[in-house]
Amino acid sequence: MNRLLIFGLGYTGAAIAEQARAAGFAIFATSRSGAPGCIPFDAADAEIGAATHILCTVAPDESGDPALHRYRIAAPSLKWIGYLSSTVVYGNRDGGWVDEDTPPAPTQARGQRRVEAENAWAALPCAVDIFRLAGIYGPGRSAFDDLRTGRARRTIKPGHCFGRIHRDDIADAVVTAMLQDRPSGRRILNLTDDEPSESAAVVTEAAALLGVEPPPPIAFADALPAMSPMARSFWAENRKVACAKTKAALGITWRYPTYREGLRAILVQERADRPV
Repeated sequence: MNRLLIFGLGYTGAAIAEQARAAGFAIFATSRSGAPGCIPFDAADAEIGAATHILCTVAPDESGDPALHRYRIAAPSLKWIGYLSSTVVYGNRDGGWVDEDTPPAPTQARGQRRVEAENAWAALPCAVDIFRLAGIYGPGRSAFDDLRTGRARRTIKPGHCFGRIHRDDIADAVVTAMLQDRPSGRRILNLTDDEPSESAAVVTEAAALLGVEPPPPIAFADALPAMSPMARSFWAENRKVACAKTKAALGITWRYPTYREGLRAILVQERADRPV
């Protein structure tokens, strides 16, 4: 049986685990928070030794990738490694396009740490898929939640586009990649939807679907002073990320090719899950 070890069973890791289990994988996962059914992060040696597939969803810190810092990844049956990275590795492109063959050029420290972690995982002797993720959204983590809690902002910065990817499309791509028979070596896969869009457009669409007024527009220069350091880092870079080569390599299309389809699906699911 294929045995998948996931370092970090968070929001995205849990969705991947569910789809991988449906595909016949035995699932093992680590957690630093003591999540039910998970292995403590510092006690995964036996699971590493028995794994046929390993997926790391954990972001690097100043010391590097936490899993590689803690463990020597060596397993006699290991066929595949996946690493969830970020499109931040491409840096600022002043609104220009990048694709899977574009060399990384990080302009922030967190982007440089991602590149270093990618290289460290890719040095291991098996098939290694590096998934560069755009902004993740899905049930419980979307513009709907921001609107309902009053956190939504309709920030206007013309020409500044963000890529995003629904959690279920991430899971589809990762499980599809795991099931492919591929030789050793690194492969770059961009997980981003087909329409990079301005943030304000997503908020406006979500408000329309909820039947509420969107928040008033605010110019980027006026919004900047109140932004968190993380928010500022997102707005500091502007690029459009292409994914046609990824979809061709995996033989897939996105369930939610733009934020419009994704938001509608989230709302349908929320209403189906709501008690009568």
